[in-house]
Amino acid sequence: MYEMKPEYKTGIDFIDKEHEQLFTIANRAYELLKNEFIPDKYDYIVEVVEELKAYTKYHFEHEEEYMVSKGYKRLLSQKVAHDEFIKKIQSYSTEHIDENQREVLLGLLALINDWLIEHIFRADKLIAEVNQ
Repeated sequence: MYEMKPEYKTGIDFIDKEHEQLFTIANRAYELLKNEFIPDKYDYIVEVVEELKAYTKYHFEHEEEYMVSKGYKRLLSQKVAHDEFIKKIQSYSTEHIDENQREVLLGLLALINDWLIEHIFRADKLIAEVNQ
């Protein structure tokens, strides 16, 4: 379902590779949602959420370091957006996941989808402009 298409590429190799990993995590969440052979998906959902928490923190740090090194003028707005995303991911509680597995997966996919489309496509692509 999720594919790193050319229009999502920033032209900055390490950022594009890290974005590909976000697409991979999104695909795992989507496949989990569609898998009807796993009746209790709690452990798998927690695993995806925890990976997303760790990976976004790792990725955002790299991206922000790069922006600082290039004197990127929109660093503050990027940092605010990154912090908001992390805050949303951190809000996923294990209790809520256990009680509403399908809803959590749908919400997680919506959050990731919005991020991949809105943030990467609209904001991260602008980072490459400093290289031109």
